[in-house]
This record gives sequence, structure tokens and C-alpha cells, in this order.
Amino acid sequence: MGERRVIGVLGGLGPAATVDFYAKLVAATPARRDQDHIHVIIDADPSTPNRNEAVAGVGPSPEPQLVGMATRLAAAGAEALFMVCNTAHAYAPAIRAAVAVPLVSIVEETAAATLAATPNARRVGVLAAAGAQDARLYQTEFARYDVSVVEPQGELRERFMALLYRIKAGDPTQDVRSGMRAIALELVRLGAEAVVAGCTEVPLVLAQADMGPVPFISSTDALVSAAVAIGTGARPPLNAR
Repeated sequence: MGERRVIGVLGGLGPAATVDFYAKLVAATPARRDQDHIHVIIDADPSTPNRNEAVAGVGPSPEPQLVGMATRLAAAGAEALFMVCNTAHAYAPAIRAAVAVPLVSIVEETAAATLAATPNARRVGVLAAAGAQDARLYQTEFARYDVSVVEPQGELRERFMALLYRIKAGDPTQDVRSGMRAIALELVRLGAEAVVAGCTEVPLVLAQADMGPVPFISSTDALVSAAVAIGTGARPPLNAR
């Protein structure tokens, strides 16, 4: 085990997903007492503009708020940054240009985790928000592994986004859970050999138990695994390549 590091979290994107990330981080950290846990600094700024609208060009850019969070975290002593939002990674280059502290990519970590779990998969379903799709975050990353991506399109994408905003509004009811599961299974029908929760709201309502034998990879879990490894000093804060 190497030297422990301070973890900085860009959160509030949305708040419930940030809480889920931190709860899973605490649960995944090997600790027998308070002092064994990772030093975590969370800057949760829910005023950050809608990332989907920004990528689509119909809303203000979240870049100033994202850079602001990263800058504050770096000044507070964070040694590695983690952003609990997939779509916000469309603005990762601006964050990396603004601070010297490394930003660990949830997209890269999730793709690596997916291929570790399903090394023979050649077609992966990704439940990603409209902005992440339009920014081609997962298409670009999985292409590095010669893996194609199937995402919700057309009416299916509209249904997905409606469910996503219901989750953000605090509505993780059975209706929402069933609707999300139906969309995930439709991706499987379209040829997906595994399904990725490429939005951190999705694991709030969907889990492996909902998918039966189809592998389900949570981007939140992938980021948590990286945070535990980096925070405890088991690996450097560089993304898997």
C-alpha cells in the first residue's frame, strides 16, 4: 500500500448521485475505524447549469462552475479529482487545463471495468444521458477497445431522459425502476452483450439483480473502485490505459 491521498469530488451533478458515490466509497474502503477511511473533500455545486442543454447548445455552459469546483478542491489540498457525472466529462479538457491536480475519468474507468467484467464483449449497451451521447463520450472510449456502443435513440432516448429527470426530482418509484429496466432490456434486444449505467442517476434505480444474467456495470461503482485504489495509495491517480 502506497501513500494515502486526499480525494476531491466535484459533486451536486446531481446531489443524490453524489451521496450515492460517497456512501459507496465509505462502504468499499477497507477500514476498521474512522481513521482508516480516505480523506475526502466534496464540493457539491447544484447551481451548475444543465450539462445536456449545454452540449446541445441550448443552455449556458457549466464550464465556469466545473472549473471553479476543481480550483477550490485543488486549493483545499485535493490530490486527485473525481467528477460524479458522466456528461460533465464533455468539459474535462477545460478542468485539466485549469488545475494541475489529475482528474480521473469516470468514462475511462467504466469502460475498463466493463471490459474486465466482459472481456469478450464486442457490443455494449450504454444508458447515457443525451449530452453524453451527443459528446460521444462512450462511443469514443469504447472504440479504443474495438467495442461498439448501442444507446437509447429516438423515442427510447426521450423515455430515458424523462425517467432520468424524475430520478433527479426525487422519484425513484417502482414505475421509474420498471421503466429504466425496460429500456436496458431493449438495448439487450438490440444486441448489447452488457449494459453500462453511463449516468450516475441510473444506479439509483437499477442494479445487477434487475438484469438477470446480462452483465450490468455501474459507472458509479467504477469510479468508487478507482477512488478507493487511489485514495489508499494502491495505484497512482492516472486513468487505466
